[in-house]
Amino acid sequence: MIKVGKGLYVADTAVIIGNVTVGDNVTIMDSAVIRADQNSIKIGDNSNIQDNATIHVDLDCETVIGKNVSVGHNAIVHGAIVDDDVLVGMGAIVLNKAHLRPGTVVAAGTVIPENFESDGNCMIAGVPGKVKRTGEQYFTMAHLNSLEYLKLNKDFREGKYEIMKGNRHE
Repeated sequence: MIKVGKGLYVADTAVIIGNVTVGDNVTIMDSAVIRADQNSIKIGDNSNIQDNATIHVDLDCETVIGKNVSVGHNAIVHGAIVDDDVLVGMGAIVLNKAHLRPGTVVAAGTVIPENFESDGNCMIAGVPGKVKRTGEQYFTMAHLNSLEYLKLNKDFREGKYEIMKGNRHE
C-alpha cells in the first residue's frame, strides 16, 4: 500500500510501487523509480529523490530514507538505511544493509558497499566508498541541499515551470 503525506510533488514519469510510505513535502523527480515489491520503503519529510534515481529493497532489507535527504540524479539506494540530513551524490550506489548517519555526504559516483557504517558529519568518496573528510560542514551541505529541493517542490506544485512532453506543452 502506498501512503503519502502532504505537499508531495511526484513528476509524471516517476513510478512508486508497493509498500511505500512518503512523508510531507517530498519531491520525486522525473523517471525516479521507488519499488518496494519485496519489502518496505520509507521516505522522510522534506526529502528529494532526483531524476532517474532508483530506490529498491531486498527480501531481508527494507530501505529507510530519513528527513531532509537528497538522493542525487541516477543514484541507487538499495536495502539501506539513510538517516536525516544526508546527501547521496549523483550516480552513487548505496548497497544492502549500509547505514549512512546524519551529515553524511556521499560523493558522485561513489559505491557504498554492503554493511558499511558511516560516521556522521563526513564525506565519503571512492569505489569502494571510504570516509575522506569529517566536519560539521557536511551536515550543513546536506541540509542546505534538501532546502533547495523543498523550494523546487513548491515551484513545481504551483506550476512555475513550463513542461514539454513530446510535442505537448503543459
